[in-house]
Amino acid sequence: MQKYILIIGACGQIGTELTFALREKYGKDNVVASDIREGTDNLMQSGPFEILDATDYDALEELIAYYEISEVYLMAAMLSATAEKFPMRAWNLNMNSLFNVLNLGKEKKIDKIFWPSSIAVFGPNTPKENTPQNTIMEPSTVYGISKQSGERWCEYYFNKYDVDVRSIRYPGLISWKTMPGGGTTDYAVEIYHKALSEGSYACFLKKDTALPMMFMDDAIKATIQLMEADDDAVKIRSSYNLAGMSFTPKEMAESVKKQLPSFQISYAPDFRQAIADSWPSSIDDVEAQQDWNWKAEFNLERTTQVMLENLKG
Repeated sequence: MQKYILIIGACGQIGTELTFALREKYGKDNVVASDIREGTDNLMQSGPFEILDATDYDALEELIAYYEISEVYLMAAMLSATAEKFPMRAWNLNMNSLFNVLNLGKEKKIDKIFWPSSIAVFGPNTPKENTPQNTIMEPSTVYGISKQSGERWCEYYFNKYDVDVRSIRYPGLISWKTMPGGGTTDYAVEIYHKALSEGSYACFLKKDTALPMMFMDDAIKATIQLMEADDDAVKIRSSYNLAGMSFTPKEMAESVKKQLPSFQISYAPDFRQAIADSWPSSIDDVEAQQDWNWKAEFNLERTTQVMLENLKG
C-alpha cells in the first residue's frame, strides 16, 4: 500500500536531510515537506512543499487530509539556546505542535508519528557517564522541560489512545549540509566552518566539556530505522536513548589539527556553558541496540574527515 509522509519543520537542520533521505527511499511525490518559511532551492524543488504553521491545528488537519498523509515526522522545535531567550514562544511551539499531531493520531487521521526528544531531558542530577535509559530527569532548560513533558505525553497517548508514536533522544548533531539552528552543541559544526574560513575558532564551551554527539547520517539512519521497526519491537514509547560518540571541544580541535595543522582554538564560555554542564557526557543506548538493532557508524576521526572534505567543496 502506498504511504504518504509529511515532514513538519523540513527546513531545519534535521528536517532538511530527513526530507532528502525519505524522498530517495519512498519517492519524491510521496514525501511532503512543510515549514513556516520557504527552504533552500534544492529542498523546494525536490518534491511537494507547503507553508505550514505547526501550531495551527486546522491547517495541519486540512493538509493531512489533502495529501492523504499516513505518517508524520514532527521536526519543528525551538532549540536549547534560542529557547532560553524566548521561553514562552518555545513552550508554545514545542508543546502545541506535538499536541496537534498526537490528537490527529488519536482521531485516527494519521497512522504513525515520529517526534524527536533530546539529551536535554536530563539534568544536573542525572548520572553523567553512560546515562541510562531510565534515570533521574530534572531538566533545567526550557527546551529540556518541553522535551521531558513531550515524552510523557507521547507515552500517555500510546497507552491511552493506542497512538503509534516513536521517539529518539538525539545527542548533538553534526552536518556539513545545513547550518545549526540555535543549539548548545552547535560549536561542533561551527568549528569546521571557522577552521576552513579563518583558521581559528573561539569556542563558547570550556575545553573539557564532554557531550554526546552524532554525525547526521547516523541520526537520519536511526530515525528511519525506528519508524520501519515492527510495532512489537518498539518497546519504549517515551523516547529511546541514542549514542554515537562523545568528545570535548579540545579533542575535537585536535582531530581538526590532524587535517589542518595551523588551526588555533580559544575558549570563551558563555551562557551555553551552564546548559552543557547540566547534560550527560555520554549515553547508554543498549535498549535501542537490543530492540531495533541500532548501531552507529561514525566516530570523531571519520566525522572530521567527512566534514572538512565536503566543506572544502
